[in-house]
Amino acid sequence: MNRDAILEVKHLSKSFGANAVLKDIDFVVHPGDVTSIIGSSGSGKSTLLRCINLLETPTTGEILYHDKDITDRKMNAASYRTRVGMVFQNFNLFPHYSVMKNITDAPIHVQKRDKAQVYEEARALLKKMGLEDKENAYPCQLSGGQRQRVAIGRAIVRDPQVFLMDEPLSNLDAKLRGQMRVEISKLHQRLETTIIYVTHDQTEAMTLGTRIVVMKDGVIQQVDSPQNLYDKPCNKFVAGFIGAPQMNMIDAAVGKDGSDVTLSFGGHTVALPEGKAKKLEEAGYVGKTVTLGIRPEDLHDEESFLSMSPKSVFDATIRVYEMLGSEVLLYFDIEDANFVAKVNPRTTARPGDTIKLAMDLEKIHIFDKDTELVVLN
Repeated sequence: MNRDAILEVKHLSKSFGANAVLKDIDFVVHPGDVTSIIGSSGSGKSTLLRCINLLETPTTGEILYHDKDITDRKMNAASYRTRVGMVFQNFNLFPHYSVMKNITDAPIHVQKRDKAQVYEEARALLKKMGLEDKENAYPCQLSGGQRQRVAIGRAIVRDPQVFLMDEPLSNLDAKLRGQMRVEISKLHQRLETTIIYVTHDQTEAMTLGTRIVVMKDGVIQQVDSPQNLYDKPCNKFVAGFIGAPQMNMIDAAVGKDGSDVTLSFGGHTVALPEGKAKKLEEAGYVGKTVTLGIRPEDLHDEESFLSMSPKSVFDATIRVYEMLGSEVLLYFDIEDANFVAKVNPRTTARPGDTIKLAMDLEKIHIFDKDTELVVLN
């Protein structure tokens, strides 16, 4: 039991027949947190949210809400549902209800709250969301962004202790997604409410989440802050999943050259800094092959960095050049591995050029080739 938690998922599993969708899920949600659940399609994230909302019954395990198991049939689940606001991917609005009725119906008829007060709250909310002139409109008369705001507004008026959001922005275009991310962030700051936010979009997860749950094949890989997930991934999957462009990875042979511990890959050899060299040697990896990971922004073509880090310099022949305004992406190959460097837009490198790049060796990640677990960050 975690006395600081508003919600605690303990050893939860869910199977549909022989298909195990969730496997021994364990994590805690603290009051006021935005907990992002992220994973690719089929990872089990939406099924997990449906279990938390009691739309699915877990096969095994517990979901504790203020230390009470809400999956226990003896408990009144209806009282829990009144404290939870769900926002679905497909808006889930009643097409024959006006905007106002969509927002106020549940508080008035399910929660039995005062009608005049609910309508007053709803009108104030519609004004804040830029929908004050849509009170009598129907969902078919609204844009996608407006419908999503109505869906979120309907959840807010219920005054829930926990918001459950299942990919609420995935049906919107890129501009609207950016705007709605800001609105959800403002909502969280204003209400200081607890949000569990399911998404496959890592930008949403990283910008909104105070804690992130990374899932793969029904198993939690890591639960951590956005910064720690980025800087200290626990395994190769998390390292590759978090970050855009994703982390560069290649097999590297660990060797010893005098006092230096080296990594050799694709005809290149770099010498590790003393601290990382010591950890790798003490862990028994000299003479073995590991997976080397480095993020695109930790590859540099500036002369100042090349001269400061001569033991990390290697040659790269540029295949593709992408100008993104404030930065440039340079794509190149090392043997069969595709690499990308994120560099200053003043770079003179162009496709076909062979240039020198230096790794920031303090920022490399080493993973065990067999277990894929992190050896050092």
